[in-house]
Amino acid sequence: MLSDEMREKAIELFKQRMHCSQVVAMVGMEKLGITDTSIIKALGAFGGGIGGTGNICGALVGAVSVIGSLYSRGSLAEKENPRMWAATKTVLKNFEALATPYGGINCCQIARVDWMDRDQVKDFYRNPEGRRQHCITIVGETAKALGELLDQESEIMTAKNEGRT
Repeated sequence: MLSDEMREKAIELFKQRMHCSQVVAMVGMEKLGITDTSIIKALGAFGGGIGGTGNICGALVGAVSVIGSLYSRGSLAEKENPRMWAATKTVLKNFEALATPYGGINCCQIARVDWMDRDQVKDFYRNPEGRRQHCITIVGETAKALGELLDQESEIMTAKNEGRT
């Protein structure tokens, strides 16, 4: 899947009311060929900024979770790839740049919604000119940037495996 396709698919899924954390992870995992609905379900708790608290944007959490899926380990018997730290740092730096116009990397800064206030949530989903447009942009651009990073990481790993680094 190309980076632009990842952006479009993430936006479409987000518009269907899946959480930002879930859609970014879904397209990233699809690019990696990983199918695990339990990961996507677990990431639902990060919608609205860690359980609706407005903390860290779920799109960032979704992107970082894909890097973890690629480079971390699932047991003590496995070895963790140190590329995880550099790739995660790249995701964060890119996300900080994307989120700067909205005031920061927290959901409350980007969406400006109190997820515990039903009226604000209704307005978020019903108002086509509202802050949801900012979230759509963040979700799409985060998915695209993740796709580009995954392409770069693939090239790095290929070069390493071929002994070119």
